Amino acid sequence: MGSFKDVVGHKDIIQYLHNAISEDRVSHAYILNGERGSGKKLLARLFAMTLLCEEHGPEPCNHCHSCKQAESGNHPDIITVTHDKPNTISVDDIRVQVNNTIDVKPYQGPYKIYIIPEADKMTVQAQNALLKTIEEPPKYAVILLLTENAELLLPTINSRCVMLKLRYIKDKLIKKYLMENLEIPDYKAEVCTAFAQGNMGKAIMLANSDHFNEIREEAIQLLKYIHEMELSEIVDAVSHISVYKLEITDYLDIIMIWYRDVLMYKATKDLDKVVFKDQIKYIKEQAQKSSYEGIELILESLEKAKTRLKANVNFDLVMELLFLTIKEN
Repeated sequence: MGSFKDVVGHKDIIQYLHNAISEDRVSHAYILNGERGSGKKLLARLFAMTLLCEEHGPEPCNHCHSCKQAESGNHPDIITVTHDKPNTISVDDIRVQVNNTIDVKPYQGPYKIYIIPEADKMTVQAQNALLKTIEEPPKYAVILLLTENAELLLPTINSRCVMLKLRYIKDKLIKKYLMENLEIPDYKAEVCTAFAQGNMGKAIMLANSDHFNEIREEAIQLLKYIHEMELSEIVDAVSHISVYKLEITDYLDIIMIWYRDVLMYKATKDLDKVVFKDQIKYIKEQAQKSSYEGIELILESLEKAKTRLKANVNFDLVMELLFLTIKEN
């Protein structure tokens, strides 16, 4: 499992947790709020391990019986709440797994820790059931709510929990991690970092994804030759990329970063600011062909395409209009 020292970024949250542990000011309830892949589960696990570690230090020792149990996912005093319905945590889930067991004292440690992933999926009834427990918890209880959108939780729950917001991680830290720990080459680390937008989990996922590389190559090939393509070829291209519907946001992000590169190079001639360094020949050619207004129009059209696809507008129609805008500019 490692230690807090291995976590990239989130130093303010780690310092806060260290202080809470060392000064014996551990709260009964925390909300860890951040997008998917931001590190909520890792921080929650490390916090739980540290609270139960037999060495009682600011970090889990990773050697004691408690740490080994936690690392294997078999610690009796760390309970992770699960739910059968993919998008709903029901009142029964909370009652059975939390409310009905929280009065049973810890089996071996000083704390009994409940981790609730996807806590923003709790129904109102489930949240109200949990609220009663948060209002009058046993002294040994610690409840960790992991959310992507804390605003979906009741104000009464938010007000009774310590809010820990996971911020975006600096690009240079993500790129350094990918290159040093995953041995990703410089140009690929740059692309994954640009796509991750401060999200370490997403950066790691992209770096390890052959499918992402496939999508990237498809998009780049289209961008290289779209200005020479006939309308029928564009329609065929749309039909071909329909297999990427589930990852269409990634596909559009690739195009967006490509044109941001074009805009950046056109304005500055600075190669260091280009993400697609391995495609610099084509970036330079596009910068010469396109006007500033044309590039801005393409970037605006990409945002519109994302919005329309989210609203379930016809996929082929949205993509054909987008590609025609790109071809004409």
